[in-house]
Amino acid sequence: MLICPLCGEKLVQDGKSYICPNRHCFDMARQGYVNLLPVQNKHSLHPGDTKEMLMARRRFLETGKYLPICQAVRETAKEFCKSENPLIVDVGCGEGYYTRALANSFENSRTVGIDIAKDGVKMACSRGKDITWAVATASLLPVESGSADIVTAMFSLFMDGEYSRILKRGGIAIEVNAATEHLMEMKEVIYDEVFPQDKKPSSHDETLFKRLYSQKHSFKFHVNNEELKDLLYMTPHLNRIKEENKNKLLQLEGMELTAAFWVSADMRL
Repeated sequence: MLICPLCGEKLVQDGKSYICPNRHCFDMARQGYVNLLPVQNKHSLHPGDTKEMLMARRRFLETGKYLPICQAVRETAKEFCKSENPLIVDVGCGEGYYTRALANSFENSRTVGIDIAKDGVKMACSRGKDITWAVATASLLPVESGSADIVTAMFSLFMDGEYSRILKRGGIAIEVNAATEHLMEMKEVIYDEVFPQDKKPSSHDETLFKRLYSQKHSFKFHVNNEELKDLLYMTPHLNRIKEENKNKLLQLEGMELTAAFWVSADMRL
């Protein structure tokens, strides 16, 4: 199911390596992932989320606070995927929380987790050796054309061209986007002014995809001080706010927060 990022030919696993017909070779790391991100496709020394963000995300997600998001995605996948043994590709898998949940949604699935952050994929390997983990960019997915039944984008960029390329006709792309009210209580503390927004699911190329489903979900949850810190550190907000506002938030004992998000399913035409 994986292809060479240099020539596009199919990769075959040979022991601890992946090799294409043109003899391009990619060795598996000790943790169990393969790096399919050529140097020429890296735009920085350490692309993607930092190790600090990834560790905060793992700690927070392990509390189960975002389990309703996980359940909503799994239900959407089960409803719209017609294959009994689907190939699932989770793009922007991070440390693998949602990837693992998706893999568990089907008895006979094959699952690939892809992220540009090597530290994230390293961490994700602990979620299971039954999942294929790869470092790669979403703009050049190392996945065979027309092979995937489900592609997911969890709070990450949706690449119309690449997603449609790797999906089978009739395959499903599932996307999760933050809604307007998402973490609004936290934003009101860390920003001097919160500007009104109307966040809705993004639209996609209608020559490639047909929207089947789009639903807004929301729920309330409580966090203690440590969970609040992890939640802040796992988001891009950390690098956008004043130090004084960050300290104001981190002095709180806890908070009642709103999670609000859109789940959309688009079929590959």
